[in-house]
Amino acid sequence: MSFVLGVTGGIASGKSTVVDFFKEKGFPVVDGDIVARQVVEPGTEGLRALEKAFGSVILQNNGSLDRKKLGNLIFHDEAKRQLLNETLDPFIRGEIEGQTQEAKQSSDLVIVDIPLLFEGHYETMMDEVAVVYVTPKIQLERLMKRNELPKNEALERINSQLSLDEKKKRADILFDNCQSQETTRKQVLDWMKKNKFVS
Repeated sequence: MSFVLGVTGGIASGKSTVVDFFKEKGFPVVDGDIVARQVVEPGTEGLRALEKAFGSVILQNNGSLDRKKLGNLIFHDEAKRQLLNETLDPFIRGEIEGQTQEAKQSSDLVIVDIPLLFEGHYETMMDEVAVVYVTPKIQLERLMKRNELPKNEALERINSQLSLDEKKKRADILFDNCQSQETTRKQVLDWMKKNKFVS
């Protein structure tokens, strides 16, 4: 029986560090961001559904999705953002489920990496959910530094997601990433050993 671990966090909380470590150990990773791009590639049902919802203005001349135009359309418009999520959700969810089932055939541990896991209600697909946690102060500092953003823009991005403290409350497993990467990796390794995924 294969175990499915959902991994999530907030923007700049260090989720990739944790996911990359699972990858290094040879466990398959279903990546929600990659899936979200795959389902809107040219010729896909997902892209056709988007065009139907938003019009051909969101397409480039070669028929591929113009992410910038779509981004500008939805950025300050809650209703359009909602429409985008509702349009793509069945395609993304179906693809994540499919890839997860496939990965379960070959591994006793499957990692599903979804940034907006709780927001999208994906927890029902997981056996457990791990949250990569940092304090709000560290999150803000890392995001400003990483993306070279002024404080107000960084806060706007952080506040568009469910807060890390709320995610922490809902987590089955917490990987605290406030210290060094080594400290975080040790927590992940300890969890894998405890659950006998590695010896």
